[in-house]
Amino acid sequence: MSLEMKVPSVGESISEVTIAQWLKSDGDYVEMDEVIAELESDKATFELPAETSGILRIKANEGDTVEIGGIICVIEVSEQTPQKEAVSAVQTESASATETGEVLEMLVPTVGESINEVTLSSWSKNTGDVVELDEVIAEIESDKATFELTAEKPGVLEVIAQEGETLEIGALLCKIKVMTGAASNSSVAPVVGNQASVSGGESYATGHASPAASKILNERGINTNDLSGTGKEGRITKEDALKASKPVPTTKPASTAQAPTQEVPAVGGVRGQRRKKMTSLRKTISKRLVSVKNETAMLTTFNEVNMQPIMELRKKYKESFKEKYEVGLGFMSFFTKACCMALQEWPAVNAMIDGDEIVYNDYCDISIAVSAPKGLVVPVIRNAENLSFEQVEKEVVRLAVKAREGKLSIDEMTGGTFTLTNGGIFGSMMSTPIINSPQSAILGMHNIVERAVVENGEIVVRPMMYLALSYDHRIIDGRESVSFLVRVKQLLEDPGRLLLGV
Repeated sequence: MSLEMKVPSVGESISEVTIAQWLKSDGDYVEMDEVIAELESDKATFELPAETSGILRIKANEGDTVEIGGIICVIEVSEQTPQKEAVSAVQTESASATETGEVLEMLVPTVGESINEVTLSSWSKNTGDVVELDEVIAEIESDKATFELTAEKPGVLEVIAQEGETLEIGALLCKIKVMTGAASNSSVAPVVGNQASVSGGESYATGHASPAASKILNERGINTNDLSGTGKEGRITKEDALKASKPVPTTKPASTAQAPTQEVPAVGGVRGQRRKKMTSLRKTISKRLVSVKNETAMLTTFNEVNMQPIMELRKKYKESFKEKYEVGLGFMSFFTKACCMALQEWPAVNAMIDGDEIVYNDYCDISIAVSAPKGLVVPVIRNAENLSFEQVEKEVVRLAVKAREGKLSIDEMTGGTFTLTNGGIFGSMMSTPIINSPQSAILGMHNIVERAVVENGEIVVRPMMYLALSYDHRIIDGRESVSFLVRVKQLLEDPGRLLLGV
């Protein structure tokens, strides 16, 4: 009788894996649940345990890419049994812990209002480990915070979701075979054959580097014999490889008579490094930005604006404006109102692609890019074309405060038909902003610098700002993009037009 082992489902959206390496050879006898190979996807590395005991017949070689469900090996079922002494020792060690027969499914808990998915950051325990009630077994991340996941009952852990996987609220994370009298930091997985000693000695994993760790060590020229692993059964993990440093030779190379040795000066100063796991929000931002660059025909057109008229208007009325409306008169309200007028005149800039159709919006939901502690967020000012200067300023302040406090709701960050981003507050002179998908355009504002310009044949000094409009050329033609930006420039340099609508 033979059992065909197929590539298991290792995560949502993963359709294939690569055979990183075989830990057993063709023809070897393997025990049930013994790790026989390592698989790699584009997201993580996975161990492949034997589904039964028997003789291994390898069907896919190292380096082969196999689809989910593809045959990876065959195990010829054998009557051979594990060493009784090893099993007996393990059973004696865990005699105080007995299974009740109950299997508890642990699901992704509700971690906050408006959060509908989380990312599994890391497991603190592995499959087969015994866990106690309320013991921390994993960390999960949302785009707002990191949470600890604790065991809901004592027992044997079976990991279902993989590290780095994004899961919806209520999705299955792991299972616990409930036990009574379970002791922490122990394992009930039987140790069989000559692969490991019952007392926790060496196994095939001891001193063995995972594929990710092996790649790093090879690049740095570090031998695995110089390292001790902190992973399961002494395996060298990626973290071990990252922390390792290449040993410095203790002997100097022999010198020749023609080339006398020279002392290499020591490098002074601190040369430490810090590593910090990417947050769920940062990962999402990264994926979105790369996706936009790859999926849109993005171009950027530039212009410059003389900001003196707006600055004079603000200087004249900012005190009375603040006294009446209890909010400052900033540049953002002028840019928001100018863009709304220009968007209504050039609707393609306010449109988006949906399949084979172009969706034209008759309203202006303006997204405002805000730098929050966890990364860039883009809350939305709804129907900005109908708001007054005072209403725009109050909405900008409200959304910015909530963003910096991490209290923005999902509704406040979704939608939007056009985006404004102001790199000028950080000193940026010019940039090419990336479109906020599925929108088709974004306007970048920059710092205001006094420059010499020519007016009526005379050289004068004016406070100038560069504007950059990045747009999707699939929807917006050059004529429309340039005309839109010229219209924004015209409205900003003569702000009376904003009040009169001309």
